[in-house]
Order: sequence, then C-alpha cells, then structure tokens
Amino acid sequence: MRSKLESLLPYSLLAPTLLFVTLLIVIPIFQAFLLAFQSADGSFTLAHFQKMAADTSFGDALKFTFLLLIFIVPLQVVLALMMALLIHTRFKGHTFFLYIYAIPLAISDLAAGIAWLAIFTERGYLNSILNQLGILEKPFLFLSYQNLPAMFGTIVIAESWRATAIVMTILLAGLQLIPRDYFEAADVFGANTLKRTLFVVLPLLRPSLQNALIIRTIFAFQTFSVVFALAGRVIPVMAGESYNWYVTNRNPGVAAAYAVLILIFTVAATWFYFKFLKTSAAEAGYD
Repeated sequence: MRSKLESLLPYSLLAPTLLFVTLLIVIPIFQAFLLAFQSADGSFTLAHFQKMAADTSFGDALKFTFLLLIFIVPLQVVLALMMALLIHTRFKGHTFFLYIYAIPLAISDLAAGIAWLAIFTERGYLNSILNQLGILEKPFLFLSYQNLPAMFGTIVIAESWRATAIVMTILLAGLQLIPRDYFEAADVFGANTLKRTLFVVLPLLRPSLQNALIIRTIFAFQTFSVVFALAGRVIPVMAGESYNWYVTNRNPGVAAAYAVLILIFTVAATWFYFKFLKTSAAEAGYD
C-alpha cells in the first residue's frame, strides 16, 4: 500500500500544475483556434485571416512587433547578464542591489507604462529636469506621432526597464549552478574578466540563456500594455490589434486570428532557440 502511494506521489504533485496549464493555456488555445478558423455557421473558413491581412494596421503591427523584438530582447539579455555577473561577485550590498533591481517584477505592465508616461510627456519629469538644468529651453516631444523614432525609443526603454529583471533572475540562477572551481581555475590561468566571461561563463550559462531567450521572446510578442500607455495606436503591435479587434471592433474571429499568428511566431522562435542553442543533459544539469 505504501509503495503504491509513493508511486502516485509524483503524479499528485504534478496534478495542480497540469490542471492550471489545461484550464488557462491549453483550453484557451483550443478555443482561439476554433474562433479563428470557424465561421458563424460552424464551418471551416479562412475569412478571419483574410480580413486580418487586409487590415490597414496589419503591416505596421507586424513591423513594429518584430522591431521591438529585435531591439528589446538582445538589449535586455546583455543588461541582465551584466547585472547578474555583478551581483554574482557578491560585492558588499549586493543583496540590497538585487532587491532594488527586481522591483519592476512587482509592477504590472500597464502601471509601468503609465509611470514612464509621466516621465516622457511634454510636461513630464524628464523635460522638467532637463529644463531646470538648462539643457532644454522648450520641452522635447518624446511621444509625438511626428517623431516616431523618439516614441519607439521610449517604448524600448520602458519595456527594457520593466522586464529585464526577469531575465536577470534566470541568468543569476544559472550562475549559481556553475561551480566556483571554474572561476578559480580561470583566475589561476590568468584569464581577465572578459575572457572568463566569454570562455567560461557563457558556455556554461547556455541552458539558462536558452530559457531566458525563449521566455523573453514570448513576452516580446505579447508586448501591449506599455506600448498602449505610451503610444496608443500610433505604434500598433499584434497583441494590441488583437485586443482592438475584440474590444473595439467586437470581432472575436479576427482577434483570434491575430492570437493564432502570435502563437505561430512564438512556437517558431522557440524551435529556433532549441535548434541553434542546443544543450546536452549534462549542460542542463540533469546528468
């Protein structure tokens, strides 16, 4: 009897997670596919995807989504790696620094967007400080539709601040798994900080980098709240268009088509990372 209970223990521990994934991920994905490929009479149709492709905002949404992906993900990985390496040195006060740097994890996407809106508006904190320092005589329009590069840059800054902490947390956890013997051996052989990072840390950190890139890329495709708070629909993104079609245009079919397209892109990106950042069982720590 006891052995039977012990054999069931792993399944009972996995049950809550499986239930959560089924109810909040698997079933909604299935429903999204039904909405995207089903007409009002229940027959198969591609009309929702055709309407999505014919939408005037579709091209811009696709473009800006990938531009944000290209700018945000590499920037966040580099910043997160720098912060993780700095904290890993365990300098005096590193715990306090870690808590401060992790504050954005406790802030919702929309709240972060509104906070940065207060910074970048015409009469926001940044323009006020620059004016008081005598750097600017009149406010700089960071969020003007006539200055799309500046508006796009503010979104990159705000989103990088908001989500870099989660990447840093993943990389810092990976650094903790690397035995300190490797660092000591690198020091003995006279490796400087750059060489130690390139030839010791990065190869051993590859499983964590893979996970961080996958998670951050998925989130990048879903970026919406910060963009909406700072730019409205001046800079459309796919997640925002899905929301707009569902809430404003009241067309769940086209909204689901956008959602399915986002899912396809995230699956493709995940496959890419698994294909070109392969990790063995020993590297992943399963050996």
